[in-house]
Amino acid sequence: MTSTSVRVALRVRPLNKKETQQNCNKSLTTISDAPQILIGNDKSFTFDHVFPSDTEQEEVFQECASPLVEKLVKGYNVTMLAYGQTGSGKTYSMGTALDGSNILPEHQGIIQRAIRKLFADLHERKEKNPSYQFEVYVSFLELYNEVLIDLLNPLSRENNKKGKSDLMIREDTNGQIHWAGVREVQVSDPDELLGQLQKGSLCRTVASTDMNIVSSRSHAIFSVILKQTGIENLEENKENDDPPAQKSLTSKVTSKFHFVDLAGSERLKRTNSIGDRAKEGIAINGSLLALGNVISALGDESRNVTHIPYRDSKLTRLLQDSLGGNSQTLMLACVSPADSNFMETLNTLKYANRARNIKNKLKGGNSKFTSWWL
Repeated sequence: MTSTSVRVALRVRPLNKKETQQNCNKSLTTISDAPQILIGNDKSFTFDHVFPSDTEQEEVFQECASPLVEKLVKGYNVTMLAYGQTGSGKTYSMGTALDGSNILPEHQGIIQRAIRKLFADLHERKEKNPSYQFEVYVSFLELYNEVLIDLLNPLSRENNKKGKSDLMIREDTNGQIHWAGVREVQVSDPDELLGQLQKGSLCRTVASTDMNIVSSRSHAIFSVILKQTGIENLEENKENDDPPAQKSLTSKVTSKFHFVDLAGSERLKRTNSIGDRAKEGIAINGSLLALGNVISALGDESRNVTHIPYRDSKLTRLLQDSLGGNSQTLMLACVSPADSNFMETLNTLKYANRARNIKNKLKGGNSKFTSWWL
């Protein structure tokens, strides 16, 4: 078992049209050649990566997600979370926009780039070792008003309206979290996989608020499940003259990549939300508060916290392995540079800074297995 810290990257989006029209000033300053950000006149934060507003999608992918894909192929569970206020660029960065099929190549998100790298790496390993086999599956979950919805199962939303849900969050005897009842769809190539992403994205709950014309009103977790099989020829690898008890040994490894697009944190006074939008905002903020409490409990060693409040929200239950559990995790914190969003940006920076202190307990990565075909 290996202890590994949650890595945090910060991405600053450009001023948008509304902020430019309002003559907003920039409240953030990036430091050249250092992963550091200044906000206002007297506050600075250091992260693992800081991406200024002119950073291309490919650079964010190479620095943040490409190493996670390599870990996935080596048998480790990995997670990438996008966090930030509504309209800060999370969905753009991750690539979970509603109409992702019409996006220009240079604007494709992290998920699209990660999937193409994954299949390229898998086929390269298959060419090196014909006995190597792999299967890829996907699932897509939405958490809306503390209700789980399977975005790849057309009946899921209707069942929830009727008070019926087959989706359960369970913990096994080893403390591992399982999502029971979630549909996993097998895919054979990048286009088929991204088709499932598009299918699920079109089913996500969105609405317009004063802060964001197309605001995601739910948290979403798009998961890629990789099942690998390797066969070792024991006769070729035996070290003495004794015949092996069996001619070959088959080893199987399953690992998962969770892409988490968190709904944007928001202040109801600024979004001017009423009715359903207000109810959604309260649910979003409540689950993000629970997530913040978990991050604080995990990251503050001085408090000697023995109880981590994972059960305070379904969001924290879903992410229990990703935060403090069996996963290598990166948080991508997205912020607006506008001074009109100063408080929201400062809160995001504080939130992300606490996440850097979390230690995960990484298991997996069968080195003997991967050495057969790497």
